[in-house]
Amino acid sequence: MAELITQPAVMTGEGWDDYRLLDSGNGRKLEQYGERRFIRPEAQAMWSPRLAEWDASGEFVPGSDEDGGGRWNYSERVPSGWPIGWRDVRFVAQCTPFRHLGFFPDMAPVWDWMRGQLAGKPDATSLNLFGYTGVGSLALSECGPVTHVDASKKSVNQGKDNAALSKMDDRTIRWIVDDAAKFTAREVRREKRYDGIILDPPKFGRGPNGEVWRIEAGLPDLVGDCRALLDEDSKFLFLTAYAVRMSSLALGGLLAEKLKGLPGKVEHGELAVREFGEDGRLLPTAIFARWSNS
Repeated sequence: MAELITQPAVMTGEGWDDYRLLDSGNGRKLEQYGERRFIRPEAQAMWSPRLAEWDASGEFVPGSDEDGGGRWNYSERVPSGWPIGWRDVRFVAQCTPFRHLGFFPDMAPVWDWMRGQLAGKPDATSLNLFGYTGVGSLALSECGPVTHVDASKKSVNQGKDNAALSKMDDRTIRWIVDDAAKFTAREVRREKRYDGIILDPPKFGRGPNGEVWRIEAGLPDLVGDCRALLDEDSKFLFLTAYAVRMSSLALGGLLAEKLKGLPGKVEHGELAVREFGEDGRLLPTAIFARWSNS
């Protein structure tokens, strides 16, 4: 039976050549994406900035609704997209209406962790639910076939474009536009199994046919269906949650209950990114829970 480790852990992203957290404070953060710098809101940056001035190509100014809305203000011309990379994966960074830049840089240590879990297992099969623009799927494709699921056709098409940009379009990746919960339930009925599953669900969302997703209501059943797709030879399940009023221990407890009967352990904690430079501070970004069998 998987053991729940109650002591929380921190998975820290240190940045890399094409991405750096340069500074943070006063509810904002300054990041570098390739040759460009951007300012975005960050409620958890409660301290003061280290730098006296922030020079950026643009800043996202949030709307009055804490759950979304806002606009980009640019100080110079910014293209609709520009290529950057992480390790062997290439992808397009772009300023989206949702304040993101087309991928989640705090997931970099997760991509490394998943690759490590599948190392030495030939043709490992992975399922990426709420896969967005496919950077995680491309990272996992090094280990074997990947099924990538997202409700947004635009995001799935961007994932295919990123695969071509990475010269990985010959790898075995199923790109599927579907509601994650409905797709997973169908996989259970098909008696499918996977070596690894990653879930990165939003707090709220809609499927391609108007399906409504609320994380508090939908997550327990979805994790239960994911359990049916795993067995004692599977290697991991990784779950993240952003901007939610719950603790990582709650996510860990959910995994411990739903994954009962599997060997290994369940851990939980926070994702964080370290500021670039000497004495860089850790900026927390999300909570996670993970099951591993290694």
